[in-house]
Amino acid sequence: MTQGSTGVRVVIAEDSVLLREGLTRLLTDRGLDVVGGVGDGEELLTLLAGLAARGELPDVVVADVRMPPTHTDEGVRACVELRRRHPGVGTLVLSQYVEERYASELLSGSTQGVGYLLKDRVADVREFVEAVRRVAQGGTALDPEVVAQLLGRSRRHDVLDGLTPREREVLGLMAEGRTNAAIARQLVVSDGAVEKHVSNIFMKLGLTQSSEDHRRVLAVLTYLNS
Repeated sequence: MTQGSTGVRVVIAEDSVLLREGLTRLLTDRGLDVVGGVGDGEELLTLLAGLAARGELPDVVVADVRMPPTHTDEGVRACVELRRRHPGVGTLVLSQYVEERYASELLSGSTQGVGYLLKDRVADVREFVEAVRRVAQGGTALDPEVVAQLLGRSRRHDVLDGLTPREREVLGLMAEGRTNAAIARQLVVSDGAVEKHVSNIFMKLGLTQSSEDHRRVLAVLTYLNS
């Protein structure tokens, strides 16, 4: 039975009709409103332009990295362009493998309303639907494997060197889009302990007092761009 509508409007961009229909069914069965589905990047931008003209933009686009005609980077390039044209629309990219170049391109600039997940994560329906909702609300959803590879690339010895191993772990989970409460559950520590780690991270990264959400975004950007 379809659950009550959450008001989250979704467009799906996936060239496999079977997978596109499967994602549509999965999301609608959990109360999200799938308002369109397309098979390539150009169709996605055209659809979004039409929805924008009617004042009916979705909250989030779920898109495959690789789509026709070349099946290389059409999907992520369409999402980058989408973020430029419609910055209020969240973009959640699905990929068969971690492709660092595409992840970095998508994450350049603000990490608000952006996600990059491996397709295997769709099998965990609860986590996947939560990620779609989080990105639709302006949050972040990064696959742990994506975070691990971005962290593992060669980096400058910079401000992150001042973080303790636990603080790096907390910052990595923040980069995945986890809330303090979710981080506490993951690390099996108290909410207060996580709050202390987060405060230390802000201090060590030189992020002065402002809105908590704004500082989280800046901390994650520092982490990913280091």
